[in-house]
Parts: sequence; structure tokens; C-alpha cells
Amino acid sequence: MTQEQFNELLRSQQGELNAVLMYQRLAKVVKTDKEREAFLQLAKEEGRHASVFHAYTKQALKPKKTMALIMPVLYYLLGKKRLYKMIAKGEYDAAVGYEHLIADFPEVESVKNDEKRHGDIVSGLLDT
Repeated sequence: MTQEQFNELLRSQQGELNAVLMYQRLAKVVKTDKEREAFLQLAKEEGRHASVFHAYTKQALKPKKTMALIMPVLYYLLGKKRLYKMIAKGEYDAAVGYEHLIADFPEVESVKNDEKRHGDIVSGLLDT
């Protein structure tokens, strides 16, 4: 593993940990049970993603609360429709961003596939 790859895996691990808190916090402010359950499930899966990256980095990281603090505010300021589109785009972008890692780190493929599915789930919440 090159230093560049290690740094990218570490950034990915941090991003996944941050997403756990973000989704947990969103689950507390959304209006429907369907949204709440979806965000709690996404939080759980993001935690599994962090563990995939941890298996490669062997680094114990702590989640940063920035996005977890900002997202509920954005939920009220931007509204669900605009925010969910942004979140879905972030999930789709993450999936694309992980593609080049799969050749050297095969476990990342499951994370990539989940991120695409997460984008679909969040997009599907626009109809709730």
C-alpha cells in the first residue's frame, strides 16, 4: 500500500464515520417514521463501511461532528427536497470515488455498491 493509498483509505474511513453521526442526527429531526428508519439504517451501514476501511488502515478514528451539526440546520433552512438531493449526490459521488480502489482493496466494492444504493434510498425519500 502506498502512502497516497493509505491517506485516501484514512480519509474514506473518516468520511464514513462522520456519515454515521450525520444520519443519526438527521433521524432525530425528520418528520416521518419511514425517513427515520431509513436514516438509522444508513447510519448502521456507514459504520460497517468505516470498519471495512479500518481493516486496511488499522487506525482508530473518532467521528467529527461538523456534518452532524450542520445537516439538521440545513434540513430546516433548505428543506427536505433540496437537502436530500445533495445527500444523494454525495452518496453517488462516493460510489464513483471508491471505484479506483477496488483493484487493490477488494472489500471496497461492497462499500461502493452500498453507496450507490444509499443514493437511491435517499432519492426515494423525496416522495415521502
